[in-house]
Amino acid sequence: MMTKHGFLIAAPQSGSGKTTISLAIMAALTRRGLMVAPFKCGPDFIDPGYHRAVTGSPSINLDSWMCGDDFVRETFSIHCEKASLAIIEGVMGLFDGIGSSSRTGSSAQIAALTGTPVVLVVNARGMAASAAPLVAGFAGFDPEVRVAGVIFNNIGSPHHGALLSEALAIHCPGIDCFGSIPRDESLAIPSRHLGLVTADDNPLPESFITGLADMAERYLDLDSLSRLAIEFPHTLLSKGEGKPDHPPVGIAVARDQAFCFIYEDNLRLLEETGGEMVFFSPLTDSQLPAGIQGIYLPGGYPELHGKRLSENKTMLESIRQAVDNGIPVYAECGGFIYLTQGIDGSEQEGGTDFTGIFPVRCTMLPRRKALGYRQIELTEDGITGSRGDTARGHEFHYSEISPMPADIRRDYTVTRQGVTLGSEGYRVRNCLASYIHLHFGSNRRFPRNFINACREVKGEWPYAPTKQTKQKNSPQQTKPST
Repeated sequence: MMTKHGFLIAAPQSGSGKTTISLAIMAALTRRGLMVAPFKCGPDFIDPGYHRAVTGSPSINLDSWMCGDDFVRETFSIHCEKASLAIIEGVMGLFDGIGSSSRTGSSAQIAALTGTPVVLVVNARGMAASAAPLVAGFAGFDPEVRVAGVIFNNIGSPHHGALLSEALAIHCPGIDCFGSIPRDESLAIPSRHLGLVTADDNPLPESFITGLADMAERYLDLDSLSRLAIEFPHTLLSKGEGKPDHPPVGIAVARDQAFCFIYEDNLRLLEETGGEMVFFSPLTDSQLPAGIQGIYLPGGYPELHGKRLSENKTMLESIRQAVDNGIPVYAECGGFIYLTQGIDGSEQEGGTDFTGIFPVRCTMLPRRKALGYRQIELTEDGITGSRGDTARGHEFHYSEISPMPADIRRDYTVTRQGVTLGSEGYRVRNCLASYIHLHFGSNRRFPRNFINACREVKGEWPYAPTKQTKQKNSPQQTKPST
């Protein structure tokens, strides 16, 4: 049995302060010299960006509905291996999942699968001794979920904190109080676009990170927190798949402020099956990197950077020529928008023009268009698999496209909890695009098939990087730490 330290930060409900406290603890322990492996329950991509900002390590999504129990155990083990400790930020309330009768999709399920103890963040505003039965109820609800302790947030005074700690000690003697944090509005993370803001679009100032770390040092028992032990089951010892013996296949991966969301495990799985990730910026690079045989355009917010993207004509033409020459392209959400004719009704006056691979335009909406888990089934053989193959993912966007012409192929049938939503997964030549962020952990044949499709391309993309691209410290020069 492997011995590691770590814990899962959960709460009775959303809005209790999980993210701020998670970041504060990560920042403080990283400052102490510990290598923190950050994780996030569920499909969210905002919080992992902030985790990476304060720890310097990529944050990994743990989602058993999308990927299954075994994959969650495996990837948690892999990413914990070299770390001093693991910190998982939960989602919603501890037991909130996709339904009322099971813990599927919940933080509680991830805690049980990974063997991590739970640290419960309780918003104690307006509460004193009543916090004890609340904590007792959560601690006794599921025997497979181990609540190790509590952090009281938003206390009004030191006396208030002492009352809470005393009530917990009397009524819940087996559960530790790891500290009480006073109300401090200055440490709130702002929201701006679509009700959310990414770490790339709103980088945390060093002074803010320092303030978070100082807060954790002052009010929390970090020594006791860092000693919490993970009870790994033996099944966590899988090391993933070994890399094939074939020469690596260069995959150009868009990564910049406009394209900032990708499941980190998707990159790992592509690498395990023979891919070599070559990062580039559609915002600043003049064309695709040389030597690549495939392209991955992940999600993000191209609508916030539409003017710069549309003015980078040489990159747009490079993408068009790659598609025309049969280079396999996989695009999702923001990457899909980049492959349309452009955006109308965006923040930029007059809209924007993009690659035009797909003959539709996007419109930004004042309200959310789609949110939730999705399952897709391939209706055609293609670059990611064969007819009948399935995969799971998540959809979240505030845009919609104009009607897609009937002659554009649809490779997906999309369902949500058994209800058919229609056809999607649009394809032009070897270019497959969708609003859905698929997690390759849901079907490992998808990354393997994509790499094989790229390997079958005759030759490599012929365009060499410009002198400017070689000299600057661009994302494509940095290999990901996955």
